[in-house]
Amino acid sequence: MDFTEILYKIFIKDGGWLTILNGLWVTVQISALSLFLGTLLGSLLCFFRVGKFTPLKVIAQIYISIIRGSPVLMLLMLLFYGVFARTGMAPIVVAVITFSMHTAAHVAELLRASLMALDKGQVEAARTLGFSKWQAFQLVTLPQLAKIARPVYQSTVVNLIQWTSVVGYVTITDLTRVINNIASRTMQPMITITGGMIIYLALSYLVYGAFHLTERRRAQ
Repeated sequence: MDFTEILYKIFIKDGGWLTILNGLWVTVQISALSLFLGTLLGSLLCFFRVGKFTPLKVIAQIYISIIRGSPVLMLLMLLFYGVFARTGMAPIVVAVITFSMHTAAHVAELLRASLMALDKGQVEAARTLGFSKWQAFQLVTLPQLAKIARPVYQSTVVNLIQWTSVVGYVTITDLTRVINNIASRTMQPMITITGGMIIYLALSYLVYGAFHLTERRRAQ
């Protein structure tokens, strides 16, 4: 069997490419929803973390410390086989909750670090000129915050896509599990897994490209 026949057996025969696309769609869904919810929750945690209300500040700090220090796979298994085991909640929903929580902890910390890097004098100058707190935040703080946080946030998005590769442990048929199943069925793990890695790399560079295009548009 030559190389083209092996590729046909792996990716084309018996609808292999459709199975891969279905697994890829699951990975994209989990990643996109987790990123959206995790960014919202992370922004709220950051607000608590830098605020002056001590109880919320302590709660946010403890949450960030615990979640960032916990392996995402262990957190996923804890929620699926423990916390939500008797609720009948769909595995994909538990996965989104898990990765949202995990992403939120990282987003909160990167936003806090970005805020600390800002020049507070510019905000004070804007307030002196008569800007409200919201106007100063929207026109002065937010653009600088986005610029400082962008590189780390970009890496967080890519890391999130990679983290989702463990959802097969809770019976979700994502891209990684599909690739593993095809490798077992065709007895061609080297080529199949390499193909899966190429797809993950393509997703990562799509993210990098999207951030790059956004940055170029802002610069124009």
